[in-house]
Amino acid sequence: MNILLTSVGRRTYMIEYFKNALKGDGFVLASNNVLTYSLKKADEYVLTPDIYDESYIDFLLEYCKRKIVDVVISLFDIDLPVLSKNRKKFEENGVRLIVSSEQAIDICNDKWKTYQFLCSIGLNQPLTYISVENCEENLESGTISFPLIIKPRWGMGSIGIYIANTMEELNVLYKKLHKEIFDTYLKFESSQNADSCILIQQKISGEEFGLDILNDLNSNYVTTVAKKKLAMRAGETDIAQIADNSIFLNISKTISQSLKHIANLDVDCFVTENKQIYILEMNCRFGGQYPFSHLSGVDFPAQIINWLNDLPTNEKFLSSKENMIICKEQSLHILQ
Repeated sequence: MNILLTSVGRRTYMIEYFKNALKGDGFVLASNNVLTYSLKKADEYVLTPDIYDESYIDFLLEYCKRKIVDVVISLFDIDLPVLSKNRKKFEENGVRLIVSSEQAIDICNDKWKTYQFLCSIGLNQPLTYISVENCEENLESGTISFPLIIKPRWGMGSIGIYIANTMEELNVLYKKLHKEIFDTYLKFESSQNADSCILIQQKISGEEFGLDILNDLNSNYVTTVAKKKLAMRAGETDIAQIADNSIFLNISKTISQSLKHIANLDVDCFVTENKQIYILEMNCRFGGQYPFSHLSGVDFPAQIINWLNDLPTNEKFLSSKENMIICKEQSLHILQ
């Protein structure tokens, strides 16, 4: 079985995890639009056109044919809707996409739709606004109060997240963020609704957790791994402790059964002092917090390969060791 991981970026660990899971029974290939160290750790790699380039899908299809790729898995939010939209083309060429439906991806990538979706299934969400005017009305009525979070509607990582403590700051930061969005790759999705591309959100206090909610390849719920975030860096978890998942199981199952995602769903949430759980964001892919699950004993890549080989769910791939504290470490490598 040959697996292509697209938009790999710096996720060297994902290449290593899939190579270990295959145990030599196939190759792990990687793609990205710029050269990174992670690409060089794959069995083979290729540099692709930009995701939004009209030649991107045809380029990937030709590469899959040439390298006899059986499975494609994406590691980047912006890549997901483009691949999902072209699922039929890949299937017609004998390539299995481990990518969720267009609808599920849209709900996760569009943070306003995330808010609406979570509210519709009865889960707690920070109060969220798509216009300064609506937010100001609720400030005046006392429904919410400062501080408030300002962030891109189609955002990821820590790009463009600000805290406003006054109405003056809110107006200034809103304008600043709008300019920033259109100076980054966030402009592609944000351009579809340029006047409503920023969210204003109630700031929730509490302990922050990350969840890996795993569905099988038919969108059936399998398990949840919970991690208490102890330190963050550039929008990603830097230090985390593996936590008891019991308080998150009902919420995880509700999200799983309603969203119908495929494989891993990366979820950020807060637990308040009175044990209320607020969901912040969801990503339809392996997220930056997955390595903490993996190092605790979970092996999602191996389980995915089991399913692809028509083998049943194996509990040994889904068991984590609670209370482990795990940290990330940065390193430098020579590319050329």
